[in-house]
Amino acid sequence: MEVEKMDENEWKYHGEGNQSLVVSHCQRCVVLRFLKFPPNQNKTPEEILHHLQNIVDFGKHVMKQFFGENYVHHGEIIQLPLDFVRQLCLKIQPERPECRCDKDMDTLSGYAMCLPNLTRLQTFRFAEHRPILCIEIKPKCGFIPFSSHVSQEIKHKVCRYCMHQHLKVANGKWKRPSKYCPLDLFSGNKQRMHFALKSLLQEAQNNLKIFKNGELIYGCKDDQDCVSDWNELARHLKPFFFPSNGLVSGPHCTRTIVKELIHVITTALLSSTDTCRAGDMKTVPISQGRSYCEASAFNKELVRNGKHKLESSGLPRGCLLYKTLQAQMLDMLDIEGLYPLYSRVEQYLEEFPEERSTLQIDGPYNEAFYEKLLDLSLEDDGTVAFALTKVQQYRIAMTAKDCSIMIALSTCLQDECSEQRPVVLTSKSRFTFSVSVLDLDLKPYESIPHQYKLDGEIVNYYLKNVQAKDDPVMSNLFKENEDCTLVLHKV
Repeated sequence: MEVEKMDENEWKYHGEGNQSLVVSHCQRCVVLRFLKFPPNQNKTPEEILHHLQNIVDFGKHVMKQFFGENYVHHGEIIQLPLDFVRQLCLKIQPERPECRCDKDMDTLSGYAMCLPNLTRLQTFRFAEHRPILCIEIKPKCGFIPFSSHVSQEIKHKVCRYCMHQHLKVANGKWKRPSKYCPLDLFSGNKQRMHFALKSLLQEAQNNLKIFKNGELIYGCKDDQDCVSDWNELARHLKPFFFPSNGLVSGPHCTRTIVKELIHVITTALLSSTDTCRAGDMKTVPISQGRSYCEASAFNKELVRNGKHKLESSGLPRGCLLYKTLQAQMLDMLDIEGLYPLYSRVEQYLEEFPEERSTLQIDGPYNEAFYEKLLDLSLEDDGTVAFALTKVQQYRIAMTAKDCSIMIALSTCLQDECSEQRPVVLTSKSRFTFSVSVLDLDLKPYESIPHQYKLDGEIVNYYLKNVQAKDDPVMSNLFKENEDCTLVLHKV
């Protein structure tokens, strides 16, 4: 892509987060990511470049080690003509949601990140001019805290996501709680995974989006009202799943297409599309943990049907869900056990502020930074070094808990498929697919106090307003012991 030939009219608003704004090209499968700041708080070009370089280095030297070469796309930094950037900013400003306009896009440095557009990403030439379907899933945390530092027993029984749903509804974030439970998706049990995905489709919130040729056709956009009409979704998806079938409309058609979609997503999530193999594999048993959440609607359905035993399947070790879960489980102490260690680091920095760069809190995120993350010892020797290692591992875990998984699909003919290309079959179609992970910016060190406070608010609200009203029938129905193992892959 030549910078000189980029016309601002060929780019469109793609979305934004707390720190950056993304535009995508109408024809090419690329996006540009610009930093953004509150008004009158613009950074110097050197500071912008340093910030972007940290993002690239973190993806390249750290997250690729956890997720694998094929799953992570760290991008590259490019410098753009300032006139192009200003014209682009003017073009997309009317498309930005009002709630996001409290920050301005960086138009002074000229630096941006160039990344593949994962809603359209395809690595097979025959699929370049065919319609592409992309499903974005933000799976959230897939395990129950196992730390002995947890002060409320409810945290050993109900997952963070399910508890947080009730507080979000009370605060007006969402109209109703979702039936989705991350532990069902991370179970590896297809029945539970199908239930989790169906729940996401019923109440997508900001955890599921579906794109067709890069355009959002299902899900929420920047906390606005969700597009959640299953019949409309089925109309979009029918050419993919039933290209020449008479199944045109009606409830049966919609249910059939949604069922096929869930099958494809499940198959892709359980697949291993990264050929990298672990080098020095370090395995550390962590706990006798549970693989279910007592608040899961799936579990409650089992109880209603008189079934009190869950089938245990587990995730294939090469799939992205497995790797995501292992990175999440670097949160070995829970925020309650982590916060005193954060305070220890903070006290040290108050006495020796010049040591902040030596401790690599703000980078550089290089191989040395990654190597320190591999120390899984839980024996606190009282040192700042131990506390800092746990703090950095927690930041990695929080990043993995908030990442998004992108599944790009394109139909293919039988003679176009080979052993080198991952393929999933449905009743009337076959798809080639690619699986990627994004939203891998390292969570800020300064956000830890907020996480500690939020954790208390979530748990206290749930205990006071939900558990107190629930029938205690769930208390002893599910008992199982499983070895919960953390596997770190050095690739």
